[in-house]
Amino acid sequence: MKLILGLRSLAFYAGYVPIVIVFSILGFTVGLLLPHRQHQSLLTTANALVLWWLGITCAVKLRVSGLENIPSTPFVALSKHQSNWETFFLQRTLRPVSTILKKELLKVPFFGWGLAMTKPIAIDRSNPRSALRDILSQGKKRLSEGNNVLLYPEGTRIDIGETGNYGRSGTALAIAAQVPILPIAHNAGICWPAHKFIKVPGTVHVIIGEPLSTQNKDSKLLTEEIKQWIEANVAALPG
Repeated sequence: MKLILGLRSLAFYAGYVPIVIVFSILGFTVGLLLPHRQHQSLLTTANALVLWWLGITCAVKLRVSGLENIPSTPFVALSKHQSNWETFFLQRTLRPVSTILKKELLKVPFFGWGLAMTKPIAIDRSNPRSALRDILSQGKKRLSEGNNVLLYPEGTRIDIGETGNYGRSGTALAIAAQVPILPIAHNAGICWPAHKFIKVPGTVHVIIGEPLSTQNKDSKLLTEEIKQWIEANVAALPG
């Protein structure tokens, strides 16, 4: 069984790598001639293809509820972080979106170059004060430009069944910019475990909650409310 899973995972990466390379090259050539929204749609076509190829090679399916909850105006999305899967799915689904990420990712050949063209908010996680300033200043700028902002409040990938410390920068940004927060729960870690090569057949369930108002809210209390919602929904999902 492990041999079969290993071969299927190998087949996935055999398609994954050229997809990322081709669309990164398209992004910094013909894509530069496109407006930002169309440019990001072109780049994240790679995301859609990667997840489609994951389904073909590793039998990973998708079930989503709550797509109708995505606002038509800019918002801050806060999501559970269990694997790389959700980074592909959410960047495509929530576009145009600026993802808050560690600046080291932008140095990864092709993958990082593609990320850099989506107007991310790259931060230095070793300097929390500087990171918060960057999130607030760049985040408000991106939101004013019409981009949504995506943030993983636990800061890093968390294994299935575990809960990380939820940072307050996402709620602080949403409150400062006076935009709603979109909470997202999922169980992607059951099929694409963090830091592991093997991909496991199954269904990734994604729940997109109703947007939460940030008017007259305290970032600490709002973060705790979102944490409780996300963790309760994740706990109710298979896996």
